Amino acid sequence: MKNIELVCNEAVEWIKERVYSAGAKGVVLGMSGGIDSAVVAALVKRAFPENSFCVAMPCYSNPVDEEHARLVADAIGMEMKTVVLNDAFDTMKNLVGTKDSDPKLAIANIKSRLRMITLYYYAGVHNYLVAGTGNRSELTIGYFTKYGDGGTDILPLASFVKKEVKALAEYLGIPEIVITKPPTAGLWENQSDESEMGMTYEQLDNYILTGEAVSEVKCKVDLMNARSEHKRVPTPKFVPSEKQ
Repeated sequence: MKNIELVCNEAVEWIKERVYSAGAKGVVLGMSGGIDSAVVAALVKRAFPENSFCVAMPCYSNPVDEEHARLVADAIGMEMKTVVLNDAFDTMKNLVGTKDSDPKLAIANIKSRLRMITLYYYAGVHNYLVAGTGNRSELTIGYFTKYGDGGTDILPLASFVKKEVKALAEYLGIPEIVITKPPTAGLWENQSDESEMGMTYEQLDNYILTGEAVSEVKCKVDLMNARSEHKRVPTPKFVPSEKQ
């Protein structure tokens, strides 16, 4: 980015505009302890210094994630609530009757959807919008949970690939340990974004920005993009011929 200060100022004004146009009063977001939520939190805090807060929502999570979330919240001066979702997760698994043979991701995504429910509770109480933390890299390949972390009102980072998010984080004063930690959705122990995606963010970012990549990466990204299209578009609606 040629003028990162300008980009950040524009992002802050865009957040304000979206909130006011919705008749809302502020913003709430989930704080994971990762770089994306940290950058969104910093932008939101600038937009609504008095009417914003973040929520850490551990669910059998690595304690380090909450520590990093608190580190970011303290660094930017944002209020942080903590809602532990362990019991809710166990209850949901029991209610739907999960089995050890179930796909790992189907069970793990319960966590993400419980977090969405939590954020929208707070948004409803305060008349706030929910800010999502997805970036362009993840949105391109559908690396988010539909009606989980994909269930949001605004996406401040949707135009930025991962390396650009890092540049924003450095400009916004995000703690170095959060910037340099390996990205993870925290859905299970030792999970990492790059291992699950099957490529590095550098490879993905380069293909998105330049259209150039080795054939294996091109094929993988194109396939993931096509298969996840339903996550990025409005829900299809059937229209009978007589109403067309």
